[in-house]
Amino acid sequence: MLDYVTPRTLDDKCREWLQAIAPFNLHEWRVDPSRSALLIIDCQNYFVGYPSPEGAPILPRINSLADSFRAAGRPVIFTRHAHKADGSDFGTIGQWWPENIIEGTPESELHPTLVIGPADIVLQKNRYSAFVNTGLDDILKETGSRDLVITGVMTNLCCETTARDGFCLDYRVYFPADANGTMCEEMHIASLMNIAYGFGVVLTSGDILKAFE
Repeated sequence: MLDYVTPRTLDDKCREWLQAIAPFNLHEWRVDPSRSALLIIDCQNYFVGYPSPEGAPILPRINSLADSFRAAGRPVIFTRHAHKADGSDFGTIGQWWPENIIEGTPESELHPTLVIGPADIVLQKNRYSAFVNTGLDDILKETGSRDLVITGVMTNLCCETTARDGFCLDYRVYFPADANGTMCEEMHIASLMNIAYGFGVVLTSGDILKAFE
């Protein structure tokens, strides 16, 4: 997972990705800090380097974004993907994948390098989309959120699916290329292209941070 980038190469890689999708990344929406929410998807030990203590290179970028959202009084929402040990909530995911994350295991926990603030929200989910059976849409509406910044893993599964659902629910989606990750670079670029073409603005975490200055 995420072995196609390192902390040293992440900025250069991000520039390459944005250049590759530039013909499709044409919308000029700007994040409104007063109406935004940060969604951090499934940055769990299972996905981002367990038992590696440093985790994935995207995690420091995510922490920086979370700091800015908290300072502005905007929601920071984490999701954790996990299933019941008896398999009763597997659904088609359980039929598709030979291995699934089980509640209460070390693999299911958020990576220890993530900073979770006292007012942050942690939602458990058992489907790709963070909108399915989690109450996320209600939370966003209650907090006056219109702009949804999506980070985490995996770019082409839970992150992209959530971006699609968010767009269809009339949220303006922003997708930092350097704060999302997946199994391989080809999948990452393909997903960034899909999102830029039809569902959201692909940009950098630095672009989001500038909006909060």
